Amino acid sequence: MTMAFIWTGMVAVSLLCAIKTGRLELLGAAAMTGAEEAVRLCLSMAGAMCLWMGVMEVMKRAGLAEKLSRLLRPLLGVLYPGFRRDEQVMADISANVSANLLGLGNAATPFGVRAAQRMAGKSGGAATRDLIMLIVCNTASIQLIPVSVAAVRAAEGAARPFDILPAVWMASAISVAVGIAAAKLLGFVWERRGR
Repeated sequence: MTMAFIWTGMVAVSLLCAIKTGRLELLGAAAMTGAEEAVRLCLSMAGAMCLWMGVMEVMKRAGLAEKLSRLLRPLLGVLYPGFRRDEQVMADISANVSANLLGLGNAATPFGVRAAQRMAGKSGGAATRDLIMLIVCNTASIQLIPVSVAAVRAAEGAARPFDILPAVWMASAISVAVGIAAAKLLGFVWERRGR
C-alpha cells in the first residue's frame, strides 16, 4: 500500500512539474518510451529466467536439490538452532538458500516466505532470533550465479554478461557475513538488555 502512495506521488509531482514548465508533451513521450523499454526488458529477461527456473526444476526432479539441501543442513543447523530438528522448516530454508545461490530470487522467495510463516507460527508470531537470521540471510544472500543481473546485462547488450562474477561473489559474501555478525551481535545485546 505504501508503494502505491509513493508511485502516485511521483507521478503527481512529475505531472505538476511538466505542467508548470510547459513540457507536458515531453512527459507523455518519456512515459511512452519508458513503458516500451520496460516491456522489452521484461520480455528479454523472461527467457533467461525460464531457462534457470527449468534448471532448478530439473535439479529438483533429479534429486540434486535434495542433495544440495542435505549438504547445507549442518551449516543451516548452526544458523537456525531452534529449528534444527524441524524437517519442514529446514527443507524450506535449504530450498531458499539453494535458489538464492543460483541467483533465482524469484524462485527463492516462496520458500523463504513459507519458512518464515512456519517459524512465526511456532513462536506465536514473535520475531525470534532464528526468524531474524532467516530474513537477514535471505536479504543478503550469497549468489554463485547472478542470473537476474546477468539477464538484465544481456538484455542491455553486454558482450559478457557474467563477467561480474568475482565482484558479485565478493560483495554477496561480505554482505552475508556482515548481516550474520550484526544479527548475532544485536541479538546478544538485546537479550542482555532484557535481563
